[in-house]
Amino acid sequence: MTRVLVTGGAGFLGSHVVTALAGHPSVDIVVAADLRPPTVPRDGVLEARCDVTEPGALEPLLREHDIDTVVHLAAIVNPGVDEDLEYRVDVTGSRNVFDACVAAGVRRVVVSSSGAAYGYHPDNPAWITESDPVRGNDEFSYSRHKRLVEGMLAELRVSHPELEQVIFRIGTILGPTVHNQITALWDGPRILRIAGSDSPFVFVWVTDVAAAMVRAATDGPAGIYNVAGDGALTVTEIAGRLGKKLLTVPAGTLALGLRVAHALRLTPHGPAHVGFLRYRPVLANASLKHDFGFTPTRTSAEAFEEYLATHPDVAHS
Repeated sequence: MTRVLVTGGAGFLGSHVVTALAGHPSVDIVVAADLRPPTVPRDGVLEARCDVTEPGALEPLLREHDIDTVVHLAAIVNPGVDEDLEYRVDVTGSRNVFDACVAAGVRRVVVSSSGAAYGYHPDNPAWITESDPVRGNDEFSYSRHKRLVEGMLAELRVSHPELEQVIFRIGTILGPTVHNQITALWDGPRILRIAGSDSPFVFVWVTDVAAAMVRAATDGPAGIYNVAGDGALTVTEIAGRLGKKLLTVPAGTLALGLRVAHALRLTPHGPAHVGFLRYRPVLANASLKHDFGFTPTRTSAEAFEEYLATHPDVAHS
């Protein structure tokens, strides 16, 4: 029987993961640790307050509940507002979690990384696999942080091989209540397209991510896996499904506009956001299916259609 603690257990993804773990027959205990635990307790879940940015905050919880598996989800989902806070949560917080896992003798850590760890580069392959380098982007803090965290995990695989690792590089997660910097791109009357770029997106439905997390925390093999539905949607295809027209802008014009708007504090996004839209890392999921043994129930297109069904105000607005 597995005893699991989930950091970020009250968040969008964390809530789904905690619920799925609590219903799994091989899980003996689920501790949901978060900075602000839910006010209403969840069935089969122990709620705990924990700030991962505080050194030493997590280890007592791990020892108290004899935790053998940690699912680390605590992160800033919508970056670009407070980079100091984002670094403390994403990078320093992750280091604190990993240190606590080693100190408390945790057997396995499951980490939600991102396709952003590969970075947004013009020479990205058409489909990125787990053997491609994790390069990140220094000018895009979220991508840089994911690269730094993966660097820590690589060091731990050498210094503490007894701590098993499952690292998920996840595509864009969609769900019935999701709202993030990706979905915000679809809220307006037109869909932004950078001239000369297809900007393909890979999507995965939140319950598929949660199910993969449960397998990782119980009987799944250790390793690094891209997590995404089959296929991808270009920005033109997304606009068509939304029933909206494209607004096509040259990359240089958009970068200049963002530079000015960011300086005037009209938007949290700067020129680096152009690369974020222009050079999408498109995640191949063959290893997830064949090596990890998990196939998402929805393709990228099906996940997007379900997003539209649960967000009817987005289309034709």
